[in-house]
Amino acid sequence: MLDVRPLGLDGVLEIVPRKFGDERGFFSETYNAEVLGAHGVALTFVQDNHSYSAAAGTLRGLHYQLPPKAQAKLVRVVRGRVFDVVVDIRKGSPSFAKWVGLELSAEKWNQILVPVGFAHGLVTLESETEVLYKVSEHYSAEHERAIRFDDPEIGIGWPMAADRLQLSAKDRGAPLLNESSLFEFTA
Repeated sequence: MLDVRPLGLDGVLEIVPRKFGDERGFFSETYNAEVLGAHGVALTFVQDNHSYSAAAGTLRGLHYQLPPKAQAKLVRVVRGRVFDVVVDIRKGSPSFAKWVGLELSAEKWNQILVPVGFAHGLVTLESETEVLYKVSEHYSAEHERAIRFDDPEIGIGWPMAADRLQLSAKDRGAPLLNESSLFEFTA
C-alpha cells in the first residue's frame, strides 16, 4: 500500500510506500500502478535511472525534456538525503514559476511524483547519496533542457548557500526561465 499526499502543485505528489520489517530486514512495494491510478495517476514508466553523488551539496537540475519526449518522474532516495524541487514550467498555468520542495530520504522512504510540464532538481544533503527514479519517456539529448537553479523569477530556497554547491558546467550555464523553451498550459 502507498500513502499519497498532494504537495500543492497540480499533479505533484508525495508518495510513501509502507515497509514491513522483521529480523531479516524489510519488504516494501515501492510502485503500484493500480494504487496510483486510484489517485488519478495513469503513467507508464519506460526507464529507470540511478544517480550517485559522492558529496553533500551536489546539485542536479533543474531538468526536463520537451515534447514529444517529455518525461514524468517518480523519484526516491535509497541512500542518504536530498532536498528535491519541482517547478511548474507550463506557460499560462495558475502556478507558473511556482515551486515546491521536499526532503526525500532513505529513512523517510518517501518519493515524489514529477508530472510532465514541470522541471526537476535536487541537492544532496548527505555524502554518498543514491537516487533512483522512473521516467515515462526515454532520455533524448535533443529534447533535454535545463533552467538555472538560482533563477530569481523562481526564487528556490535551497537549503545551502550557492557557493557550497557542486554543479555540472551544463547546469551552472543553464538559461533563465524567461530564456527557456517551456510547455503550454492546457486546462
